[in-house]
Amino acid sequence: MSIQACSSNWKSNGFQIRGLMGSTPSAPAMKLNEYQEKAISTAIYPRTYAVGTYPVLGLCGEAGEVAEKVKKVIRDKNGIYDPEDVDNIKKELGDVLWYVANIAWDFNIPLEKVAEMNIEKLQSRKDRGKLRGSGDDR
Repeated sequence: MSIQACSSNWKSNGFQIRGLMGSTPSAPAMKLNEYQEKAISTAIYPRTYAVGTYPVLGLCGEAGEVAEKVKKVIRDKNGIYDPEDVDNIKKELGDVLWYVANIAWDFNIPLEKVAEMNIEKLQSRKDRGKLRGSGDDR
């Protein structure tokens, strides 16, 4: 299956995505903790429920919207992504990131710590030959 979007090529797991990697950003990348603080400044939601409840539910909805965008490209465009499709997915991923940042904030976890721990976990699995399979403690 070939996934196509813009101009430059990037291959992973048999998929081909064009225009997503290798572009030079015009401004320095935002740090995750900086993003988290900015995201929190826009958060207006009830905090009367258990910690994290509202943003967890929002995350599920936004993740579903990402899946819907991908599903429709598979159904309607034979898996060929145009720049508008990629832009729409990017917007939904931004919403996913916003909710992740808020969940982490609600549990007093810096977003950069989440990223660091995740890479450490995945690197350990890779080093031990355990990337495949299932279960949290592999």
